[in-house]
Amino acid sequence: MLVPLLAFAAAQLFAAGTPAFDPRLHKKDVAGHPAQVLVLGTMHLSQLPHAVDPKLFGPLLDRLARFNPQIITVEGLSGEECETLLRFKPQHGADTWDSYCWPTAELEKATGLDVSQAQAEADRTLASWPAAPAPAQRRRLAMLFLAANDRGSATVQWLRLPLAERHAGDGLTQAMVDIVERKGKPLNENYIIAAALAARLGLERIYEVDDHIADFALDNDSPEGKAYGAAIQAAWNSAPPPAERGEEEQLEKNLRSGADVVALYRLMNQPQTQRATIASDMDRAVSYAPSQPYGRQYVAWWETRNLRIAANIRSTLQKTPQARVLSIIGATHKGYLDAYLDMMQDVRIVDAEQFLR
Repeated sequence: MLVPLLAFAAAQLFAAGTPAFDPRLHKKDVAGHPAQVLVLGTMHLSQLPHAVDPKLFGPLLDRLARFNPQIITVEGLSGEECETLLRFKPQHGADTWDSYCWPTAELEKATGLDVSQAQAEADRTLASWPAAPAPAQRRRLAMLFLAANDRGSATVQWLRLPLAERHAGDGLTQAMVDIVERKGKPLNENYIIAAALAARLGLERIYEVDDHIADFALDNDSPEGKAYGAAIQAAWNSAPPPAERGEEEQLEKNLRSGADVVALYRLMNQPQTQRATIASDMDRAVSYAPSQPYGRQYVAWWETRNLRIAANIRSTLQKTPQARVLSIIGATHKGYLDAYLDMMQDVRIVDAEQFLR
């Protein structure tokens, strides 16, 4: 009688769709200290409504430094992914590569290294990196990172140089210096927050973990492209925006002090803001107009992208599984990444709010 009962119970579980294994239930089995991941939601600073002094981000950096991350990741595409998008433009759309990647032909000509070769050389260099590298070594490593299409890590090396040593040389050309210094460019969180914090904490690089291989080629001017765009916009407009969005916009317009910056980040990273943002975006899309698939297609793309970002963050822990990771990413990603990363057996999610007080 026992065997039929067990079979019946198993069938009931299967029918209910209950997975056979839940990594979250096995977190206690990890030997040693688990990884800690703090996901910091951010606005894209290039989209702020007015110019902001980078010095205003000092108090935010002070708070993030208290977490003392050993790995910092950002919303940027790796050189490897850009090479993939370049080769597979018909599958992912020319606009994807054009929007998120940089051409490397001039850098390859100057260095004699393509993206793959430059990344391999940067990895070899870091594997034997001295405790106190000479300025010439940092300039050369900055050059290698640039050739590998990793501008964030090149910026970390640049910022770790004494001011008097921030000049061309050792393979770093003046054109490369101009790329790193970003004169006349809008603010970007990958540089003024992530790279600046990495340099302050004595880290040698940051990691680009964004994904756009999830993107599918869609001509926005085609009938299908127009229908897709109109459907998603209609879903978003099906109800007023959440009150939290209005609060964010007001804070963005009135960034006058470091305290204002911290207050804005505190609001963006609060659980209720995360829930309201997702409800007004993906929830509206996935539940809108069952007669057409566009909202569900949009959410399929968004979930795929975030799953790949989560995997990229997780992969940074392969060599140092006990590390503390700070992941700086567009605020709408935060809720998804917290949920996905929390499912992983050897990862503990850290509450961002405790470092934003």
